[in-house]
Amino acid sequence: MSIQDIYQKTIKFAAQKHTDQNQTIPGTDLPYIVHLSNVAMEILLASERSENFDGKLAVQVALLHDVLEDTPTTYEELENKFGQPVAKGVLALTKNADLEKDQRMMDSLNRIKKLPKEVWAVKLADRITNLQPPPAHWSEEKIKKYKLEAEIILKELHGGNEYLEKRLEQKIKEYN
Repeated sequence: MSIQDIYQKTIKFAAQKHTDQNQTIPGTDLPYIVHLSNVAMEILLASERSENFDGKLAVQVALLHDVLEDTPTTYEELENKFGQPVAKGVLALTKNADLEKDQRMMDSLNRIKKLPKEVWAVKLADRITNLQPPPAHWSEEKIKKYKLEAEIILKELHGGNEYLEKRLEQKIKEYN
């Protein structure tokens, strides 16, 4: 199956799952699929600039990366529809709600680092996409914490994807 066909199948699934939850990008009226397609765009550009990069795996994980965390979709449903490598990637990117809030990101990063570099790339692309101007209701403290988290992600996933690491580094410098 071509990457275009994979993209179409995956974005339709993800769009429906997030739309069923009436999910929008926080602080906006934009449908959540805009965020997912922006993460996938970062992945597609990284794929063109990276050797030995499985763009098909990465674009599926990018489009689905929040589906376990934000919708009633199950791991089994993902595995049956998209295969184990995709489902495992999405699961690694999903924060474990059973952990204390301050432990969730490092737990996810540790699980991500056990998987192919394409999953690392999705985490980098997700944070790049999220480093837009922060929502107006965020406090200065929350903005600083979010920037610090981005720096931790960059450090922990160093060596995952040179192109995306440079993009994230630039976004961190620009983030206020």
